Amino acid sequence: MDHFRAIGPQLFNSFPIQVEEREKLDAFLQVLESSQVWKYLNSKDETGRPAYDQYRLFAVILLGFALGKASLREIESSCRNDLRFIYITGGSYPSYVTISRFIQNVITPNIEQIFACIVKRIFSETQLNMQTVFLDGTKQEANANKYKFVWKPIHYHQKLSDKVRALLNTLALSANVPAERILSSKIIMDKLDEAKQIPPENVPGGLKALNAMRNNLASYLLKTVEYEEKEAICGPNRNSYYKTDHDATAMCLKQDYYSGLGSNMHAAYSVQALVSTGFIVSYLVSQERSDLKSFQPILNTFKRMYGYYPKEVGADSGYGNLDNYEYCKKLGIDAYVKYQAWNGESSGRNPAVYESLADGSILCLGKRKGYITEIKNRHPKKPGVVF
Repeated sequence: MDHFRAIGPQLFNSFPIQVEEREKLDAFLQVLESSQVWKYLNSKDETGRPAYDQYRLFAVILLGFALGKASLREIESSCRNDLRFIYITGGSYPSYVTISRFIQNVITPNIEQIFACIVKRIFSETQLNMQTVFLDGTKQEANANKYKFVWKPIHYHQKLSDKVRALLNTLALSANVPAERILSSKIIMDKLDEAKQIPPENVPGGLKALNAMRNNLASYLLKTVEYEEKEAICGPNRNSYYKTDHDATAMCLKQDYYSGLGSNMHAAYSVQALVSTGFIVSYLVSQERSDLKSFQPILNTFKRMYGYYPKEVGADSGYGNLDNYEYCKKLGIDAYVKYQAWNGESSGRNPAVYESLADGSILCLGKRKGYITEIKNRHPKKPGVVF
């Protein structure tokens, strides 16, 4: 092997590695070599003589994770004390700092390609295919302070903008100010500059009242900047984040150490996995609170990793909605996914009240047709229906 080659038995090993273990390690290295994963392990940051063999270091990291040694210090210790790791490294002892830097600079930027290379080689060796996949997910709690979550301040931001409009009307500065939507900090800043040019005699109460209104406008500006920062951290697709982990989102977990019923919010991530013939073939870590919105992204990830979509996909009712069914139909994927009301409708306990038609309308039990319409000031996920 040109890249993932192991050094032969060393004289300093008091207890040589067993033949069975060495055969397993040789097969492990042969899979890595034939997968051509080494194409993605060439660090461009190295100058001069390399500090370590990147291929052996990758094999050691992968072996450590496979054996449940998720801590970098555990892998470092194994390279010194475990004969399996010593057999691969040839007696070199990478530190946990070296391992961490290698993961961050080399593995993480190419993680999808590396994962796909190894999985494709495993399926080639076992003569299996990935045409049928099964999807499921869970929520993993983040390592964040559970008491320091921040909600997206849209409601308070809107109320603050209404206060600013009222104040600007008093100062006669409401020109070019939007009548309804949230006001940006730039608009308020420009109006604050204009307020500094207003003569005191033009305001009832004189200079004292004018200074008070200027101070109020300045405080509104600071609060608006604070709200905009929180909204920027949340982004358009979620409503919360945690101060100690901005990427984590407030979610209800299946296991709650407070009530045990999943009724409290915790910092967490949504983890989705596609499985085929017992192997995880694709994964997705997201901020989505519902499994519904993770269905299409993980199948797109599968396509990006392997160049095609699976023929069949199976999932529970948590992924069943009209958008996902239409998505599968468009791509020619056979979707074995129940919708959430299937059990009630099939048993007759909760029959369907409405039927969706091809033109986007709905038909009620009284044969009346209804059309979905948007209602002002209502959440976009809760549209109205006009009959």
